[in-house]
Amino acid sequence: MEGLGVHRPRNVDWKRAAALLYGDWGTSKAYVIGLAFAAPIFLGQKDPIWGYRCLPVILAVCFLTALVAYNYMVVCRSFPDGGGVYSAARSQSRFLAMLGALLLVANFTVTAALSGWSAMSYLGVPKEHLTMATMGLMLFVGFLNFFGPKHTGSLAVWLAMPMVLVVVGLIALSAPYLLSGLSQLEPPNTPLADGKMVGVTDVWIAFCGAILALSGVEAIANLTGVMKLDPGSTVDKPVVTRTAIKSILPVGLEVVIGTSLLGLALLALPKEIDSEADIQAHYEDVLRFMAEKYADLTFNSPLVTKGIGLSVGIIVGLLLISAVNTAIAALIGLFYMLSRDGEMPRPFTRLNVHGVPWWPLALAIVLPVAVLSLTFAQPEQGLILLAGLYAIGVVGAITVNLGSCTFNKALSMHWIERGIMGLSFLALFAVELTIAKTKPDALYFTLIVVALGFSLRAWSQRRAGYRTITVTEQVARVVAPESVPDFQLRLTPGQSILVAARGLTPVLSFALEEARLRQGPLYVLYVKELSVSLPGPLQTSGQARWQDDPQAAQIMYSLMEQGKQHEVPVVPVYVVSASPAETILDLSATLGIDTLILGSPNRNALVNLLKGNVVNAVAKSLPENIRLLIYG
Repeated sequence: MEGLGVHRPRNVDWKRAAALLYGDWGTSKAYVIGLAFAAPIFLGQKDPIWGYRCLPVILAVCFLTALVAYNYMVVCRSFPDGGGVYSAARSQSRFLAMLGALLLVANFTVTAALSGWSAMSYLGVPKEHLTMATMGLMLFVGFLNFFGPKHTGSLAVWLAMPMVLVVVGLIALSAPYLLSGLSQLEPPNTPLADGKMVGVTDVWIAFCGAILALSGVEAIANLTGVMKLDPGSTVDKPVVTRTAIKSILPVGLEVVIGTSLLGLALLALPKEIDSEADIQAHYEDVLRFMAEKYADLTFNSPLVTKGIGLSVGIIVGLLLISAVNTAIAALIGLFYMLSRDGEMPRPFTRLNVHGVPWWPLALAIVLPVAVLSLTFAQPEQGLILLAGLYAIGVVGAITVNLGSCTFNKALSMHWIERGIMGLSFLALFAVELTIAKTKPDALYFTLIVVALGFSLRAWSQRRAGYRTITVTEQVARVVAPESVPDFQLRLTPGQSILVAARGLTPVLSFALEEARLRQGPLYVLYVKELSVSLPGPLQTSGQARWQDDPQAAQIMYSLMEQGKQHEVPVVPVYVVSASPAETILDLSATLGIDTLILGSPNRNALVNLLKGNVVNAVAKSLPENIRLLIYG
């Protein structure tokens, strides 16, 4: 009989996958541009500012984003059942997979906090109340996820198109000023106010600090398991290459082109209208600020300006709230998956009445709130602080994913694809080391997450009875598939069974069940043990009949009646013998039975010593072609 396969429904087409990706990836421009303009670059001065030098940094981040997008097209093709960092790394090492998963935990935690903070900024919450408002948002989104992600998962889909219109509208409003704004740009090597020159190392550090446009790309890799299959592929041999490329390509182009042009648009704002200090003051809601300024330049109407600014703030703010929900839902799913896989405590799989795991839900709320508590002391630097914590997690997870794929020789990749992926891995690894060196807070945060994660893993596996997750070469050789013997199964119907009975015991019921399942005859043997010396051969003392033996008759009549009810042919066999073991052996060979069933002996030790054990005697001499089954 053929096995029945169970598969997840593949009902996510490229348009919905692209919208879900854009809900996280597309929101990065809402804070990347402002941070690139206003973030410090650690040149030894007090908060030195990139300002009008930041365009090369923005363009470099966009180039890296495009490179990562290309690599993830290859990853999605290689892992049609889910190609996130945990799946990709697990084929290399469970330890590496766990490390990648914990880096994702750090990434999703800060993504939720960062997106929530930015959302509250775009919705106009005052800076002194941003921390509490964002914490309240975490609790609200967590409350919604208590009822399951299906109630909130479509928000990004509905807001993707309005966000695209916002980007296109902003570029259109700024178009007349883009070329003239080029004259305001300053090259990165322009001396600072104190005369100090900006070196290559400083530019590299600034580039590493501005890498915030990569979030969300891991989400599309995890979605391949539910993407619609390409034409001609099947669930047994899935292919989602076309669906993945059509999902990633338009979103990647929008993120790269949109972020580049909006970065240029910010720098093209006339300096006589908006000074550098004005832009710095609005780096947290820079898109809303740009919309208001360009609307004022274009329409010269306070009412229109306010309306456009409010509309942009609401659309971007809601899409950022959707990114918060995506991050929290991803945290819940990640913790649950790790628990199901034995990497996290088993209680993490306990579900509420709506099918949402309790502990992962609680952690998905508590972790972002704990991170947000760090901003109480300096709310004016909150976005910069969160951005510093953010990059190390997402860059680390992507680095582990690309590195695992690069060195996985089992993956079918062209040498050019593998080469590009290897170079991308090296570049991201250098970025990760730079962030760890220049941002100790981010390093400590990630180390805490990783240490707590591996501690939970060790505790849960010890509690589950695991001693190690690796085995020696000798053990691996023993449990290898080729070491398993090729058992010959006897599944043909009509196999005969012989059961030896001394009374109406459960062994008779079991023998009847076996005969019914195997569709063969059941021989019921009753051996009347006779241990007296007769004058002459036993055969001359008259033919013994089971009908004349009350105990044997009770057994035979009962089994024959049960056999009629269950359509099992029951053949009574009655023998008088001084040696039950020899009789059973002789009849087993004479009748040509396939299976002999005996009840476990209930005799005490003294009886077994004096008379011997029938089961042991039969087992020693039974032919190998007859199976012996002892029922106890």
